Amino acid sequence: PPVGLLGEDEPVTRTTRLAAALIATALLTACSPGDDPDSAPTSTPTTASSAADSPSATPTAAVAAPVPDDRACYDYGYAAAVAPVARGTSVPCDRDHTAITYAVGDLDTVVDGHLVSVDSDRVQAQVARECPQAFERFVGGTVESRRLTMLRPVWFTPSLEQSDSGANWYRCDAVAIAADERLAPLVGRLQGVLARPLAAERYAMCGTAEPGTAGFRRVMCSTAHSWRALSTVDVPGRAYPGVEKVRTAGQQTCQDAASAVADDPLNYRWGYEWPTERQWQAGQHYGICWAPG
Repeated sequence: PPVGLLGEDEPVTRTTRLAAALIATALLTACSPGDDPDSAPTSTPTTASSAADSPSATPTAAVAAPVPDDRACYDYGYAAAVAPVARGTSVPCDRDHTAITYAVGDLDTVVDGHLVSVDSDRVQAQVARECPQAFERFVGGTVESRRLTMLRPVWFTPSLEQSDSGANWYRCDAVAIAADERLAPLVGRLQGVLARPLAAERYAMCGTAEPGTAGFRRVMCSTAHSWRALSTVDVPGRAYPGVEKVRTAGQQTCQDAASAVADDPLNYRWGYEWPTERQWQAGQHYGICWAPG
């Protein structure tokens, strides 16, 4: 599934009483534990044996993972949603669940008569293309409404072992982000949800505080919030235009959007988030306009 599911690190500008100010946001960092050269096994190593070494042993044949069912529901957490390989079993859709499968397809693993690995760039690119396209058809709505929702597509392929045993499918699931690294329960019929305004409101994108401040988290608008995502601003160009250009691209548009919904058009607040270079490379070529609400 795509990295940066929540779009955690967008920079933000805001204005109060039409005075613009730049807000710096914290950057995400990652670390990994180092190897300890002094650590060593405390148990005595054993010698592995094979079926050929033990005549009485019966080899276990590998079994391919079955093709997933379309429209199956699952109750998994955020970590499972961003994992490349699906785990767990489906649950009845009339019970609590956090995901629903909206598309299942066949992997294109043969190139010029040669079999390519399930984790190859070609195969992964196929799934990264097919699942978002199917997601658009499944939830409906416009490009703008899909950008402003907390609904997200995630996808899975078989493991290398399952693929070697004959599994050749991909699975696309729809999930809703409740807050940072937390999924929300899915309620009601999700197919076509963004074409139904009352149902779509549950999954709309809101914020717990002013974007760019310490207390800001993206949440669904059906939960407690104080800011709301109003619209998006397309940033032209194929290569990343640079911070200055993406920063200025949406400021007037976002100011106008906030003015249109303000009680007092001469005294209001607004926010603008522009895409970072990392997000641009991942395909986000737009910024987001915010206002209190």
